[in-house]
Amino acid sequence: MTETVHKVVIIGSGPSGWTAAIYAARADLRPVVYVGVAKQDPGPILPGGQLMLTTEVENYPGFPEGIAGPEMMMKFEQQACRFGAQVVGEDIVKCDFSTDGSPHTLHTSQGHAVKAHAVIISTGATANWLGLESEMKLATTGGGVSACAVCDGALPAFRNQPVAVVGGGDTALEEATYLTKFASTVYMIHRRDELRGSKVMQERFLGNDNAKVLWNKTVIECLSTPDEHGAEKLHAIRLKDTVTGEESELAVKGMFVAIGHTPATKFLRDTNLEFDDAGYIDLKTRSSKTNIAGVFAGGDVADAVYRQAITASGMGCQAAIDAEHWLGEQGLN
Repeated sequence: MTETVHKVVIIGSGPSGWTAAIYAARADLRPVVYVGVAKQDPGPILPGGQLMLTTEVENYPGFPEGIAGPEMMMKFEQQACRFGAQVVGEDIVKCDFSTDGSPHTLHTSQGHAVKAHAVIISTGATANWLGLESEMKLATTGGGVSACAVCDGALPAFRNQPVAVVGGGDTALEEATYLTKFASTVYMIHRRDELRGSKVMQERFLGNDNAKVLWNKTVIECLSTPDEHGAEKLHAIRLKDTVTGEESELAVKGMFVAIGHTPATKFLRDTNLEFDDAGYIDLKTRSSKTNIAGVFAGGDVADAVYRQAITASGMGCQAAIDAEHWLGEQGLN
């Protein structure tokens, strides 16, 4: 018996991974998708990616009434499977990327060695959270805690309501500035007495009448009450002063955590893949190609700027097309 070598293996199952699977399957490349099952470091890394923590997606084209993140990912998976994508419920925990033209070898969490001519990495990135039990409870149930203002800030629940942004860098300032268009008041919660973001971003945020900064404060608890349907919803956050230790409560309907993201690339660190200074896979050209022949990347694992479902899907499309072209050049498709 000869050893099976797949044409394409896709690692990850968010918008990028499923879009790559759809395109690769329709190109008759018979892709195999390793969806991931474990909470790795950083976590949580879930099948379906960060959209599994999003209750309502309103900015993805084709869903005029909005759609729940988990439902959207289920539809993506169904579409990929319709065209013949194979789904495997295991994690890829180690990669041995070939540099001599032989197939790449991927190692699974169940101890299997999988060979593939082309590999598409779509493992995404995870938001850095505060680590509070109450925070994650509300983030995973649509209770008013989010790590993406652009994704969730325009939802009806936050319009004309007070909200808080936790952080002090450019990303936090950008998120907070975006929220000033919708919220009644946007509080920026910062643990120090000086913001880390650029002066121009600070001026842009503070130039809004509904923008306020609470200095020397950390969030120690998210306070919630059940709504008319019994679902827990954020109504306030408990703060602690980093100088005096004094505790206080701030009434808000939403809390947006903006303290950075970490790309899910730990399992790739022992490879010869190239990364940028922030740890994202470095794509040196306007394509999905990495520095290793036959290895491609798409979505938030290689995108520190946009981090949207629609851009991740577009990058997954690019990766599948690039992989198809590369396999054709090698006479393997």
